[in-house]
Amino acid sequence: LLLAEHLIRTSCSAGLCLFVTATTGHKYEGVRFEKGNCGVSIMRSGEAMEQGLRDCCRSIRIGKILIQSDEETQRVKVYYAKFPPDIYRRKKKKISLFPLSGTGNTVIEAVKVLVEHGVQPSVIILLSLFSTPHGAKSTIQEFPEITILTTEVHPPVAPTHFGQKYFGTD
Repeated sequence: LLLAEHLIRTSCSAGLCLFVTATTGHKYEGVRFEKGNCGVSIMRSGEAMEQGLRDCCRSIRIGKILIQSDEETQRVKVYYAKFPPDIYRRKKKKISLFPLSGTGNTVIEAVKVLVEHGVQPSVIILLSLFSTPHGAKSTIQEFPEITILTTEVHPPVAPTHFGQKYFGTD
């Protein structure tokens, strides 16, 4: 748990940095610590990252989206979405928190919900701990303007047990 929280704080901190140079040499332009940024937690596993984001940016407002996937068809359905009331007017970055991106379907649906609420994909940063190549590629194909910051690309399957282990429900 301690290592998971450290990894979460580190990734949130990197996502909020003004500039980060990845090990690939790619320069990433992050977010200034300023009023107007907000987080969006993709429930339930995304909630594990909320405290790490708050540790880095104490007053940040955080919305939530609950999306469930059908295990057989991989189709996703939005059950709940609650954002700061002015999310569409905030011109700053929206930081989506989702530790695991396997197929990319959940992230794509979350971005669609944000777009429906007036958020431009170009201001969305997805912070994830683990992503599969397929998940990252699917998300970028659907929304090429989005920024994805992940600690590990983990082929072929992301460690989906993270949420159960973190919350002690395995």
